Amino acid sequence: MDVLINVFVALHIIGIASLLGGFLTQMKAMGENAARFTPAMLHGALTMLVTGVALVGLNQADDQTVNNIKIGVKLAVLIVILGLVYVKRDEEKVDKGMFAAVGALTTANIFIATLWT
Repeated sequence: MDVLINVFVALHIIGIASLLGGFLTQMKAMGENAARFTPAMLHGALTMLVTGVALVGLNQADDQTVNNIKIGVKLAVLIVILGLVYVKRDEEKVDKGMFAAVGALTTANIFIATLWT
């Protein structure tokens, strides 16, 4: 079971890397008011959602304790990110504030995951 959990953790990290990497590559364009949500950002957020839900299930099946409040907060933040990216995915450029909000929420989700014990 540990191997399977670690595989899903790795996939979860790949998802966050895709979401945050997509944001970071568009930062110069954001300064020029030409940033857009890339498909990698949407796919990264979806990967995080699927692997996160799988991780919760696998950890509970393995009789490990899961902080449900932390998971709920992380899920709520991710749903907001997914909503923003999904709705604006086809637009040529996205408002600077909305684009920055996705980056800030993504970073917040990383800090919630690592610092909330």
